[in-house]
Amino acid sequence: MAEKTYREALREGMVHEMDNDESVVLMGEDIGVYGGTHLITDGLIDEYGPKRVIDTPISEGGFTGAAIGMAMMGMKPVVEMMTWNFSFLASDQIIQNAAKVRYFSGGQVEVPLVIRGPNGGGVQLSAQHTHSLENMYGHFPGLKVVSPVTPNDVKGMMITAIRDPNPVIFLEAGALYGTKGEVEEGDNAIEFGKARVAREGSDVTLIAYGRQVNLCLRAADTLEEEDGVSAEVIDLRSIRPFDEDTIVESVEKTHRAVTVQEQWRWFGVASEVAAIIQERAFDYLDAPVERVSGAEVPAPYARNLELAAFPSEKQVTNAARRALYIEEK
Repeated sequence: MAEKTYREALREGMVHEMDNDESVVLMGEDIGVYGGTHLITDGLIDEYGPKRVIDTPISEGGFTGAAIGMAMMGMKPVVEMMTWNFSFLASDQIIQNAAKVRYFSGGQVEVPLVIRGPNGGGVQLSAQHTHSLENMYGHFPGLKVVSPVTPNDVKGMMITAIRDPNPVIFLEAGALYGTKGEVEEGDNAIEFGKARVAREGSDVTLIAYGRQVNLCLRAADTLEEEDGVSAEVIDLRSIRPFDEDTIVESVEKTHRAVTVQEQWRWFGVASEVAAIIQERAFDYLDAPVERVSGAEVPAPYARNLELAAFPSEKQVTNAARRALYIEEK
């Protein structure tokens, strides 16, 4: 195990598969000569050449459509969205073609395509560059959607994503790129649809994904220090496929749940988690499921307003206190 940044681990996962499979190619705006807006692909064009690290025109619909065609012909493209907000321009290709070709063909044509890039906020990119799109893409059968938070997971899940015969929506958080953690060497492929117990606890379950997992871990520390509360933290990791069992097992133990998402409250992943708990663990609940989410406004640019628009540690701790029927702070 070596300590690496999220950015380094992500690149290592792609390089691992590029070294082992010549059909893996990278595509995106400025990912080659420039090295990528977020420096994920920095230096890779020198190592693999312009036929495997492909600088594309500024046309998300165009290069995503091209990547779908390449995948149908047996290649394994990894497409970078400079930010997931730009995928709106390619959503017709992603939803109408990538997600449905295998179904349309009766399983005869696979689409081993990965589309990756920064999702969500926290880095002052304002209203048109700060959408969280996991609920949108998670809605459509045929797409797999993952959101790793640790460097080890981002490497292992990228390896799994590239090997998957289905299109994978790979959601990173720009605010995580510089974070560090221990990463397994070599092939550490991580199965989709398996949540991670990030912290064990007995009094309340905090459920999140992406960078909100770190928020929940900080909230769990605060709850323990200030209230003597033992909070369990579940990192979903995978939005589709979705690990219901780990959530239910945790709630059966703690009897209380808080589900946290960065996106807006309505029609989000947190709502789906709450529904699953209600369906499968209702008799174990000692309090209503609490939800913490982003404010119902376009993401502000000003740092103080951006912080106010996204979930805070105080919101999570107070949600847990409400579930435990103790005084908020």
